[in-house]
Amino acid sequence: MKHRIVVLGAGYTGAHAAGRLARRLHPHDVEITLVNAEPDFVERVRLHQLATGQTLRPRPLSEVYAGTGVTVREARVTGLDPDRRTVQLSDGELSYDTLVYALGSTAAGPEDGHHVASRPAALRLRDRLGELPAGGTVLVVGGGLTGIETVTEIAESRPDLRVSIATRGALGDWLSEKAQQHLRGALARLNITVHDDTDITGDGEIRADVTVRTGGFAVHPIAAATTLQVTATGQIEVDGTMRSVSHPDVYAVGDAGFAIGVNGKPLRMACGSGIPMAWQAADALAARLTGRKVPESPIPYYTQCISLGRHDGIIQPVTRDDRAKPSAITGGPAARIKELICAGAAWSIAHPTVLLPARRRRLTPAAAQASAQAPSSF
Repeated sequence: MKHRIVVLGAGYTGAHAAGRLARRLHPHDVEITLVNAEPDFVERVRLHQLATGQTLRPRPLSEVYAGTGVTVREARVTGLDPDRRTVQLSDGELSYDTLVYALGSTAAGPEDGHHVASRPAALRLRDRLGELPAGGTVLVVGGGLTGIETVTEIAESRPDLRVSIATRGALGDWLSEKAQQHLRGALARLNITVHDDTDITGDGEIRADVTVRTGGFAVHPIAAATTLQVTATGQIEVDGTMRSVSHPDVYAVGDAGFAIGVNGKPLRMACGSGIPMAWQAADALAARLTGRKVPESPIPYYTQCISLGRHDGIIQPVTRDDRAKPSAITGGPAARIKELICAGAAWSIAHPTVLLPARRRRLTPAAAQASAQAPSSF
């Protein structure tokens, strides 16, 4: 019997993990199933663009993985039993030998509020912004990367609106001085009002026709409802190979996994750390199944990339533990670099067996025997 690998979620991390596993493992020995609630890969880092009326290129997963050996199953994950090694789906149940959990996160806060953490939410926000007349007010709550990109995108696309952003601290205070100065100049150019040191909870103190919350992310509650060892926030605790510390046949990548980076700091929820987590997990899993040395090294950071509308941006180099360096690239060159990075990430997912040469290795006899003794899928 083939070793059954199930990947839950086809965002950046799940999609990369499935493609990398397909390149590393021989199709005669493994069966890779990628489960996703939507038929397309969604570029989450562009959802603020979708919310302002821009069109994103469709990337059907059935086309992306055609001929790769990865089976795409369109279904919603409703439950998980890691002790029985089964996943409950909206259309049935699926058994696995190894699970890669990549269900990601959504916006923290009220479920009915506006945010850009999912495609349906971005589309709802797009419709609401379209209803606003000239002079309407929009407030973005949260001064992180998502908040900055969202507020500048809205202000640029709708200069007739009164747009503001509220943050608990000083906006962009983690950036270098050069980057902070450029950020403040860009916000002034776009007529964005900044409310520093403002803690908005509930309806808040600042009234607006539309409030968009970007103040944080919350993981899906499925893992926390199982026997998997998770953090207080519901993230699955993993070792340096992204393997669950409580269930060795489960790997967690992206926002769903709680991993330690360099200098002992937890990795933050970000595309820049999520994709390397997927690579690490796929390579470690493939190595264990094929009897090769398991790679393990802390995941570092390199840059923070911020778009400020379509023609402006900031590329902030950072230390390995995510502290801003004094230098920064700003303006049009930064916008073009950010676009290349986003386009490159999407291209690598759309071509899962092209980016790296395929070295499809056979499973060890022990791994193959363990798969043969496992219960059948139902």
